[in-house]
Amino acid sequence: MLPSSHAVPMNQPVPVRLNDPRLLADAFSEFISASTLLEASYRDLQQKVAHLSIELAERNAALTRSLAENDRMRAALQQMIDSMPCGVLVLDTTETIVTINPEGRRLLGIGAARIKTLRSLSRASRINFEALAIAADEQHDTELCVQTETGKRWLAIGRRQLDCLAAKQETTTAPLRSIWILRDITANKQAEMEREAARRTMALAEIASILAHEIRNPLTSLELFAGLIADDPGVNPQWIGNLRAGIRTLSGTVNNVLSMNGEGTPHMVLLDLISCVRGGVEFVQPIAEQANVTLSFPTTEDKLAIRGNEDGIRQIILNLVSNAIRHTAAGGSVHVSVRRQVDPTSSLAIVEVRDTGCGIAEEQLGRLFEAGFSGSGETSGLGLAVCKRLMAQHGGVIWVSSQLNEGSSFYLEFPAL
Repeated sequence: MLPSSHAVPMNQPVPVRLNDPRLLADAFSEFISASTLLEASYRDLQQKVAHLSIELAERNAALTRSLAENDRMRAALQQMIDSMPCGVLVLDTTETIVTINPEGRRLLGIGAARIKTLRSLSRASRINFEALAIAADEQHDTELCVQTETGKRWLAIGRRQLDCLAAKQETTTAPLRSIWILRDITANKQAEMEREAARRTMALAEIASILAHEIRNPLTSLELFAGLIADDPGVNPQWIGNLRAGIRTLSGTVNNVLSMNGEGTPHMVLLDLISCVRGGVEFVQPIAEQANVTLSFPTTEDKLAIRGNEDGIRQIILNLVSNAIRHTAAGGSVHVSVRRQVDPTSSLAIVEVRDTGCGIAEEQLGRLFEAGFSGSGETSGLGLAVCKRLMAQHGGVIWVSSQLNEGSSFYLEFPAL
C-alpha cells in the first residue's frame, strides 16, 4: 500500500491538543508532587541545620566552660605554687625556666630579676645550677651553703624529672621537663651544730669532772704537806705562801668544775655566816699576799645565822675574792664585809666583796654570770656561774655594781634567821 493511499500520511507527528484537560491535569499533578517533595526536603534540612546549631552552641558553651575552668585551675595552681613555703623552679624540655615562685626568688636572692635560663640563674644566684642539672640525684637533695647579706644560709636543692608527663602533653609550647625544689634548712643545720656542740660540751664536762676528781685528792695532800713544811723554821715563809696560794687556786678551780657538773646536792644546816665568810677569807689570804693586795674582813656583828652549806659559802667567797685580787693591781685592796638588813617584809644577811680594781665594762655586765664567759679571756669563766648556782641553792641572789677604773662590788643576799 502506498503512503498516498492513507488519509493521514504515515510517520508524521500526531498533533497535540494543548487544551486537552487530562494532559494539564497530569502535568499539574507532577508539579504538586515535586514541590511537596522539595518542601519536605527543605524542612528536613532546616531541622538538621537547627539541630546542628544547637549542638554547636552546646559545644561552644562546653568549650568556654572548659577554658574558664582551665584558667581557674591554672590560677589556683599558680597561687598554690606562689604560696608554698619552699622554692619552686619549673623548666621545659628546652631548659627554659617556665616559672620561679616568690619563695624561690627569696632563697636565691635574685629579687625581681628576669631569669630565663639556668645559666642566667647561675650568674644571678652564684649557684652553679648547670652543674647541678648534670649531677643532681633524684633520690637525694644537694645541700649547699650560700653567703647572703644576712649571713650564711643552707639550702637543700632537689630535682624531679617530668618526662612521663611530657609525653602526654600536646601543646604548641615546649612540654615541661623538670621541677626543682629549694628548701631553707638553715635552722636544721644550726640545730644540728648546736646538738654537736652540746654533745662535745657534755663530753668535755665529763672528762673535766673525772680529771677534777683525780686532782682533788692530791691537792688535799699537797695542802697538808705545805702546812707541815711551814712548821719548819728553816723554810722560807714566802715560798710556803706561794705554794699555798697555788694549791688553793687549783683547789678552787677543781671545786668549780665539780660544782658546775652537779656534784651532789648541798646539805643545808643552821650555821653562822660570819664564821663561814671568815674561814673563806683566811683560805684566800695566801693568794692576796702573793699578789701584794690587801685583803680585809672587819665586822661589827658577832653572829649571823642562816641555813646554808659551809663548803658552798666558802667556794663563793673563794671565787669572788680570787676574781677581785686578779683584777686589782699590786698595792690595791679587797674589802669583805657582812651586815644584816631588816625591813618590814624580810631579814637579809648581806655579804659585800669590794675591790679597787679595773672595774667591769657595762656591755659585759649582762653576761657576767654566764658559764664560760670571761671578760678578760684569761680564765675558764666558771667562777661567777658557780656563785650564781650556789646562791640559788641557798635561796639567795648575787648581783654586782661596777665602774670602769674605779672598782667593783659584788653583793650576796641570804635569807637571815
